[in-house]
Amino acid sequence: MFDFDSLREIGSTMKKNKLRTFLTGFSVAWGIFMLIILLAAGNGLRNGIASTFESWSTNMVEIWTRHTTRPWQGLPVDRQIRFTREDVDMIKRDLPEVELISPVNSRSDTLTFRHEYLTGRVLSVYPDFASIQYRPIPPGQGRFINGLDLKERRKVAVLSPRMAEILFRDSIEPLGQHIKIGSLMFQVIGVYKDDNTNDTPPAYIPFTTGEMLFEGGYYIGDIYFTVRGVDTEAETEAFEKRLRARLARRHRFDPEDMSAIGMFNMGEEFRMWHGMNNGIAMFIWIIGIGTLMAGIVGVSNIMLITVRERTREFGIRKALGAKPASILKPVIIESVLVTAVFGYVGMVSGIGLTEMINFFMEMAGVGSSGGGNPGENMTLFRNPTVDMGIAVSATCVLIAAGVLAGYFPARKAIKISAIEAMREE
Repeated sequence: MFDFDSLREIGSTMKKNKLRTFLTGFSVAWGIFMLIILLAAGNGLRNGIASTFESWSTNMVEIWTRHTTRPWQGLPVDRQIRFTREDVDMIKRDLPEVELISPVNSRSDTLTFRHEYLTGRVLSVYPDFASIQYRPIPPGQGRFINGLDLKERRKVAVLSPRMAEILFRDSIEPLGQHIKIGSLMFQVIGVYKDDNTNDTPPAYIPFTTGEMLFEGGYYIGDIYFTVRGVDTEAETEAFEKRLRARLARRHRFDPEDMSAIGMFNMGEEFRMWHGMNNGIAMFIWIIGIGTLMAGIVGVSNIMLITVRERTREFGIRKALGAKPASILKPVIIESVLVTAVFGYVGMVSGIGLTEMINFFMEMAGVGSSGGGNPGENMTLFRNPTVDMGIAVSATCVLIAAGVLAGYFPARKAIKISAIEAMREE
């Protein structure tokens, strides 16, 4: 029980050794403070990396054409490989791992509405592209390109929020309006969700429309698709090898010529980042717990000194008939008070600092999404805060450790006989 006499006794002991108590408590507060700061830094890094991948399917593959660097079957080097829609059909048909697929042609053009205009990218895509690169349409903001748009080669466009903001400044509802892309009129059918405020994300039109109006033919710049059942590094290598072999057979180039076809596999990148995240998290916990344990060891050592200083007092108490619990209790309570009070101070300080850093980062726009291709405009640090449950749990573990830090020195005190204790100088 926390009776008044015990608290007064503990207060008197701590008051006699103010500096020692403060330094002991400071080591505990510093340990929990550093643990929270390290965990917040790890979370900030993890959130930053996650935000880079959030608008991309983690099982996405992108391929594009380049030039050959090896002769093959009598054909010369430096040939330009060109994709066609037959390649899209072949990939979908011959590779059962492929789920969603979309060819992509990109162009830079001027978008105009009345007196407002901007220069931006326009991508010709299939409907699947909205799921491959996560282009959601919020309720009331229209729709993405569909199969009928492709079939009828409709002149329709889906804009980014930034484009809609620039073109329709006078609170005009974008949906249903006609804009110019180059010299041709397109109807706006949707505005997709995008948090990127640092750049102007592209507009989207049906692939068949872009192919007919802009590309002047038949060729494809890039092909995006998602895969299923390709989870390990070995499965990824096997899949990429089969894909290159089929494309090499169609376009007559050496399957081992890695320069003929460019390829980016998001799953491989995601696995690499995931493994790095796990390693960082483990490293942070090891360093943080080590710092925390150093504080606990300091508390235990101070309790040992306290017990040694009060050995004669404990001996007198035992000679007068004091029970072991009455000797054990004040030492443990003192240890718990030091760890609990200073641990709470360290926890509040750590959480306060991380929340303040996060607030100023949000005010400065540091945590905004980068957009663009993977690796471009990457936000490496975002929302560096710690979950309150983890912080409280760490503090509770710290208090439990404080009980042990006080128990063992106190247990040593009650094992000394009364006569030996009173002889202690």
